[in-house]
Amino acid sequence: MGRVCADCARDLPQTSYTSNQWSKGLGLSRCAGCVHGHPSDTPATQQSDSGRYNDSVNATVSYDALNNPFASGAFRWVAKGVYTSGARSGQACVLKWFKMDAAVDRALEIVNRFNELNIINKIVKINVPSVWMFDKTASRAGQKALVEPFIQNYQKFNSNTGWKDDWGAWPQAMQALSHFSYHVSGGNNVLCDLQGGIYQHKVVLSDPAILSRTGDYGVTDLGRDGISSFFSEHDCNQYCRPNWTKPANPRLHFNPVLGTTMLCRTVPTSTSWPSDTCEYRNW
Repeated sequence: MGRVCADCARDLPQTSYTSNQWSKGLGLSRCAGCVHGHPSDTPATQQSDSGRYNDSVNATVSYDALNNPFASGAFRWVAKGVYTSGARSGQACVLKWFKMDAAVDRALEIVNRFNELNIINKIVKINVPSVWMFDKTASRAGQKALVEPFIQNYQKFNSNTGWKDDWGAWPQAMQALSHFSYHVSGGNNVLCDLQGGIYQHKVVLSDPAILSRTGDYGVTDLGRDGISSFFSEHDCNQYCRPNWTKPANPRLHFNPVLGTTMLCRTVPTSTSWPSDTCEYRNW
């Protein structure tokens, strides 16, 4: 269910609004694109300094691209398309569809702070995806997908299990960003699974994961054990600060792998089913 932005009058989904703006209600809410750069919103929700937005409301993706995705992650397929409206008209975009997103909001808070403190002399950006829907003329009419700006020279810097690329300045800077996230969150979070593209004056990230003590950030949040595993593999580099906190005696709980690891959560058996009930599945 969407809502019309009070500024640009576009009918946009809830994901196009910050939680602060959405709570203001109909007729008052402004989308993230209109809010961008306004100091009236809190740093936790404004998504202003570090967000790289679509700046468009339409795109085309060929049937061939949809049927032959150029990439896939642990949980999504990825196809390349072209924006057809707005400031990015004619530019490349990527469309992703699933094989939760509080992690992006939390990541933006952390990266905004990292940029504000000038830990490095370049800017870190995070792609902020929006939920779009195939129009009625497409074979996938009504299907929803995430759309965000295309990233050139895509590479992986670290994973959510502690794997890391140590070669070069940017991978080390991204490892420092993960360490910083633990420090600035008071030991509650680690921003990791960092991947994206290096540009002349910035790095653009996509699909980050958040590790938390409480496991609140979806299936890629490996919880306390994930935080411990991450730091068991972490070696401070030139971009880390001596005063940044680290867990005491971190231990390895997960095998450090390049890919994204998904946590299998246990669901209790329902006691309301009779003991002779059978469950059938279509495989």
